[in-house]
Amino acid sequence: MKRVIINADDFGLSDGVNRAVIKAWQEGILTSASLMVGGDAFHEAVHLAKANPGLQVGLHLTLVQGRAVGEHGGFPSICDSKGVFSDDPVQTGMRYFFIPPFRKQLYREIEAQIVRFLQTGLPLSHVDGHLNIHMHPVVFDLLCGLMRKHGITTFRLCRENLRANLALERERGFGKMVDAFIFSKLAGRCRPILDHLGIGYAQEVKGLLNSGRMTEEYLLRVLDTLEEGTTELYFHPGCLPCAEITRRMPDYRHEEELAALTSPRVKGRLKELGIELGNYRGEVKTYA
Repeated sequence: MKRVIINADDFGLSDGVNRAVIKAWQEGILTSASLMVGGDAFHEAVHLAKANPGLQVGLHLTLVQGRAVGEHGGFPSICDSKGVFSDDPVQTGMRYFFIPPFRKQLYREIEAQIVRFLQTGLPLSHVDGHLNIHMHPVVFDLLCGLMRKHGITTFRLCRENLRANLALERERGFGKMVDAFIFSKLAGRCRPILDHLGIGYAQEVKGLLNSGRMTEEYLLRVLDTLEEGTTELYFHPGCLPCAEITRRMPDYRHEEELAALTSPRVKGRLKELGIELGNYRGEVKTYA
């Protein structure tokens, strides 16, 4: 059997993202979303999620390009005086790895984001990360203890088959090779620990190598090549105009991704191929 988890990242970032997530859930194939608890539109996202209880929601852990939930004084700090993280993911990753004092702050911030999510009353479906920061070795090690503490049982183990992706689309070949190599190594480190802890994950995740470019045509080609088992496909849908997503992700095709998620052609192809729509809790979504 082939099953896909269709996830939207950045829920709670802005009104434009929130509207797209709900449209993709109500009219399309979306099955889950990942919530940024420090996002400007966090409260609106929680309200919308409660009004659409079938939509599963996970935590989109944010430690770069976003705002902290906890307070972090002193020097050095993982955020600036206004509680804002760096926008540079490479520099941030290096600082988190090589500056030991950050680890206590990271632990507090990760737990603060988990607690803020749980305080909403929404069931926590899974954990992933903004720019996949949840796979960073220091962040992952801290997160493992906190997942056990708070009863979190599912996780986005982000890695993608490079050869399969390039067979469908050769754009950004070198960048894809770098991303695929890095996340293959990170996944190889994470997988045995997750297995030991009994934390579940999809057998493959697609969206890493085509992040921001998960268009209808690409999605149709992906569906034809899915392997048996469960695959997560993650998207960044958005409704424009929206200053926040345009500022943060100017090259992403937000509206095209939303169109892919609501496409009658995609729904028809899923039916033809007998692919189930599911989520990290193992529930199945039916679609007209």
